[in-house]
Amino acid sequence: MKEITIPARKFHRIMDYLGRIDLDVQAIARNVGLSPERLAMLPPEEPLPGLHYSRLWREAVVQMQALKQPLPWAAGVGSEAFDLMCHCMISGRTLGDALDLATRFEDLIYPMIQHKVRLVCEGDVAKLTYKIRVKEQESPLVPAEWDRAGNQDVVMRASGLLIWHALCGWLVGEALESIEVNIGAPFLSDRYHEGLASVFRCPIHFDCQQSYFSFPAQQLERRLVHTPDSLKAFLDNAVYQLILIDRQPASTSAAIKSLITIDLPVGLPSFSQVSDHLHMSESSLRRRLQKENTSYQNLKDEVRCQVAIDKLLNEELKVADLAEYLGFTEPSSFVRSFKSWTGETPKSYREKMHSLSA
Repeated sequence: MKEITIPARKFHRIMDYLGRIDLDVQAIARNVGLSPERLAMLPPEEPLPGLHYSRLWREAVVQMQALKQPLPWAAGVGSEAFDLMCHCMISGRTLGDALDLATRFEDLIYPMIQHKVRLVCEGDVAKLTYKIRVKEQESPLVPAEWDRAGNQDVVMRASGLLIWHALCGWLVGEALESIEVNIGAPFLSDRYHEGLASVFRCPIHFDCQQSYFSFPAQQLERRLVHTPDSLKAFLDNAVYQLILIDRQPASTSAAIKSLITIDLPVGLPSFSQVSDHLHMSESSLRRRLQKENTSYQNLKDEVRCQVAIDKLLNEELKVADLAEYLGFTEPSSFVRSFKSWTGETPKSYREKMHSLSA
């Protein structure tokens, strides 16, 4: 198990973009404890904590919302409208219920957000279409000169489909088995196509009349495995959670990690308690985790790694107190585990990451 990291070049891209749409890059970075000057000095491939990236994106979205313009990227993830839609969806019993609620919600506010989904069933195949209408020449959020200039159309549509595919997988605890993806925009590049294919794992077509991904309709009957509590944990760091789903397409693991995170302050839940919550037998859950090449112990360690990093960077906890909070019997055991996760001791990791702060 390794720490989830994002290369520095992606931080550079966000900050460059924010500058081009005339937002205060310094203030946005400072609000999440980062220094743009120090980040700019890092090599493009320098790995940085995924949680930092997620928080930078969310803060950027908060500032973009202040411009009162439709958010064209990634289905508006991180926005208030996206959060409210997810709270509507979580009340559904099945994936089909949740997508019906999402369709009704986005139909209602489409004039404001300018994008929406619609579920269409044709026999044994279900299609989730994604429609977005943003006038690029008039939107201050689509700058004329940046590294996506001329390719905004495909990025808007493809990023929206990626978010919806990941969100559906998170809701049911298992990645959707996609049949095909159609994108209503021109082909961008082989590298971009390969990135999409690695997530969807199915044929991808460009220059189509509609943007959608299709999947077996029977998957609409899958029960949601999350609750309002685990949804809150998801939305607090939605981009980070969606990165995890991209890298680990089957998301039963994501459901379990949400449950562990919720219960961590009062103790780690037992495997039996987790299987009861997910409405499956212990043997069925164990087989599903084996299929995902992981185990309950690995998932517990991933959560503890994420929480440890968060608290090291944002709270002044002593190592002994943090070890106890995470369920380690001895501080030395926690230090050994943390070093195996990140390659550094808790102290050296904290010092290194704080050096990036303003």
